[in-house]
Amino acid sequence: MGKCSQKFSHKQQSFWPRLMSIGLLMAAGLVNAQSGNVKPPAALTPTLTQSVAIGIEPVVTGLTFDKKPFQLSSLKGKVVVLMFWTTDCAVCRDQMPELRENIRGWADKPFELVLVSADKRMSDVDSYNAIVSQAVPVKQRFVQLWTGDVDYKSSVNVAQIPKNQLPLTFVLDKSGKVVASQNGRIPVTWWDFIADLL
Repeated sequence: MGKCSQKFSHKQQSFWPRLMSIGLLMAAGLVNAQSGNVKPPAALTPTLTQSVAIGIEPVVTGLTFDKKPFQLSSLKGKVVVLMFWTTDCAVCRDQMPELRENIRGWADKPFELVLVSADKRMSDVDSYNAIVSQAVPVKQRFVQLWTGDVDYKSSVNVAQIPKNQLPLTFVLDKSGKVVASQNGRIPVTWWDFIADLL
C-alpha cells in the first residue's frame, strides 16, 4: 500500500497518529486551530465556471466504458472524486497508481472514483485501457466515461480547460456538491481531507 493509503487506513488505530495528522494539517492550513474543522483545499488555478463552482452540484451522465447507464447524481451518499483527464497527459497517467491505492484502501467506505476521458479519439482510451486491464485487478478499476460519446452530457465544459491544467479534479461530498477543486496534480493533503468526509 502506498504511503498515502497507509496514512488514512491506519489512522483510527491509535490516538497519536491522528493527533500528528491534525498537527500536520494545521501546519498546512487545512485545519482551523480553533474548531478542528477541516476546510476544503483551495484550487491552485481558479479556472472554474459558475456551473462547477464550490457548492454546486455538477451534472455528468452517459454510458460507462462497459456500456452501463451512469448518472453522477445517483452517487449521493458517497464521497466522489470526479477527474477529467486525457491519455496524453503525463500528470494524469502518473496519478493513476495513487488513485488505485485509494480505491483499495477505501473499499469498505462510501467512496467512488469517476474518471471522464476528454481524449479526442476513443481508440486512444481503448489502447491505454488494454494495457491497464492486463495489470490492474478489476476491484481497482474506475468508473469511466468518454466526453466524445453521443450519450455523454455534463455541466463541466472540459474543452475550456488548457491541457497543461489537466487533470481537472473535483471532490463531491455525500450531498453531491463540489467541496474542492484542483487543476493539475492532486495534492497529498487532499486524501486526509477526503478521509474526513467519509
